[in-house]
Amino acid sequence: MIIEQIEVGNFAVFAYLLACPKTGMGVVIDPAAEVSRIFAAAEEKGIRQIQYIINTHCHADHAGGNRELKERSRARILIHREDAERLANPAEFILQIFQCEASPPADLLLEDDQTISFGEEHLKVIHTPGHTPGGICLYTPGYVFTGDTLFVEAVGRTDLPGGSHEQLIHSIRARLLSLPGETVVMPGHNYGSSPRSTIDEEARYNPFLS
Repeated sequence: MIIEQIEVGNFAVFAYLLACPKTGMGVVIDPAAEVSRIFAAAEEKGIRQIQYIINTHCHADHAGGNRELKERSRARILIHREDAERLANPAEFILQIFQCEASPPADLLLEDDQTISFGEEHLKVIHTPGHTPGGICLYTPGYVFTGDTLFVEAVGRTDLPGGSHEQLIHSIRARLLSLPGETVVMPGHNYGSSPRSTIDEEARYNPFLS
């Protein structure tokens, strides 16, 4: 699988461009901003079509580029059903804080354990509520894209509407730490000492999980 980790915007958000090298079909996870950079990366990697925009959760700092990316690529927007309403109808002050526009409504609503396919590649949806009710991580053997659920040596905030620290820690312990230890953690923000880590490293060194 082609995997490009791209830090975009003013809030250290990681957008991810993934693609099937055989078919050129791709997806973008959390296109927060700087959509032209994402398109440039897709062109450089020979990606011929962005099939899906996948949001790990509804917060505007991760979805600020949804509208532009959808208009330019005709990709369908995917999000867990419990975050769909807040994706399309965020509070106005949130949009002002992040200086972005609201996302169009989701085209497809995701469920736990659902498989997202693009070309010959696949992502498994892991529902990890806590940061938001519909927060998800996306797993393919060797990698897990954790959005704002799990960072390098940190976890997502839980003081926003719908957040629950207890639920978040349970999601991480039950759903993520059970993955193979060598699985590479690809977080939603560049907040840690490195842009990625592993499940084993987070289980050992993340102070929120000790």
